[in-house]
Amino acid sequence: MGMRKRITSSSPCLLFLFFFFSLVLLGSPSLGHPNYKDALAKSILFFQGQRSGRLPTGQQITWRSNSGLFDGSLAHVDLTGGYYDAGDNVKFNFPMAYTTTMLSWGTLEYGKRMGPELQNARAAIRWATDYLIKCATATPNTLYVGVGDPTTDHKCWERPEDMDTARTVYSVSASKPGSDVAGETAAALAAASMVFRKVDSKYSRLLLATAKKVMQFAMQYRGAYSDSLGSAVCPFYCSYSGYKDELLWGAAWLWRATNDASYLNFLQTLGANDATDIFSWDNKLAGARVLLARRTLVDNDKRFESFKEQAEDFMCRIIPNSPSSSTSYTQGGLMFKLAESNLQYVTSITFLLTTYAKYMTTSKYTFNCGNVRMSSSTLRNLAKQQVDYILGENPLKMSYMVGFGANFPKRIHHRGSSIPSKASHPQAFGCDNGFQSFFYTSNPNPNTLTGAIVGGPNQNDGFPDDRTDYSHSEPATYINAAIVGPLAYLAGSYSS
Repeated sequence: MGMRKRITSSSPCLLFLFFFFSLVLLGSPSLGHPNYKDALAKSILFFQGQRSGRLPTGQQITWRSNSGLFDGSLAHVDLTGGYYDAGDNVKFNFPMAYTTTMLSWGTLEYGKRMGPELQNARAAIRWATDYLIKCATATPNTLYVGVGDPTTDHKCWERPEDMDTARTVYSVSASKPGSDVAGETAAALAAASMVFRKVDSKYSRLLLATAKKVMQFAMQYRGAYSDSLGSAVCPFYCSYSGYKDELLWGAAWLWRATNDASYLNFLQTLGANDATDIFSWDNKLAGARVLLARRTLVDNDKRFESFKEQAEDFMCRIIPNSPSSSTSYTQGGLMFKLAESNLQYVTSITFLLTTYAKYMTTSKYTFNCGNVRMSSSTLRNLAKQQVDYILGENPLKMSYMVGFGANFPKRIHHRGSSIPSKASHPQAFGCDNGFQSFFYTSNPNPNTLTGAIVGGPNQNDGFPDDRTDYSHSEPATYINAAIVGPLAYLAGSYSS
């Protein structure tokens, strides 16, 4: 994993694309479509390649083996399991919890369109929530938020099965608060509790009970986890947006899961009212507003009208023919927010476009950006265009999902994928041994991380397929998690 740069607002929309996108949004979808069902299956399969811990017998990505079997032992607790965040061997709970929330939200909204993949989506969620429950319950008044020293880990290029770097354990507490990571963890557990409510009620109750405790911790002990933990999480996953957005996000999910009015009262008095044109593992404002706007659009509950207005302000900052758009697009049509791992913003925002459109359809609702009328079709067409670009409908005809289509990244920035597996090379590779033979080589990765979506092309639609260029070639769990919902929607809407 490379360093994650600070998330800021993007530069203004490229004006010369105004008429191009107006035609795209107003026109009908193209007749040919990528195979969304195949992409959906692969987007979920990817998570098996990120698993930490003892792998199950049904493991389909077979070049992976057991790893991190003693995680937590330095703190005398069991913190095995969970996911490695990206191309490294560290477990960062802040983005992992966001990944879990987005997988759960996608399953809640589009599970009926997933077909046989619904069971796999639940399994991907549970692999994370089993770990997050351990982190929340292992020690009273403590929330464990990560395993593995990121600085020493990033100095090595070795398989997770071989890692010999310090598996340092990080936590937040009353004296070292982390409202952001706690709020996101509570959101993940609450959202997942609804996923399992009808299929495993006992597990669902455990998830919800744990979510309530973690949310209380987040509300009671205020502070940013990056202030408490410093270099353990920064500059990798600093909480640049502060923690109010996670408190809003966590309370919104607890409100949806419980209908407990105390969460509604809390989020209405929080004052998290900053405008935004981004949605990511760091900044949850837009996601929380779309989630809360559902109450107005679907349930006609006028108490949430202000959140609906904020959600639409966000949409107007994204849609290219909106007078208030602040979002750039490449000449090939890709939303472009930031140079580093841009597709993480594309998939997250695409999820919100798809889901807000779903809520709008329920009440046949439209809204205006200035004097331009926006319908659910406007949002869905833009969302579909972004997904199609990722799946290969772009100037390079490059699919940015590994293993999907004929042309996809072959040299991704991922330790396990780039180094021969234990099955083919049982001897361990040391910390430094992987760099010359496997990191700097121009050879394709020996192991295919099926379904992984990489950071994506640059602002000129270019992609070097260079392992050393982590900004563009590194996959991450949160890139994939956000696209599962839109892919399920499209798989259920278009025949391949």
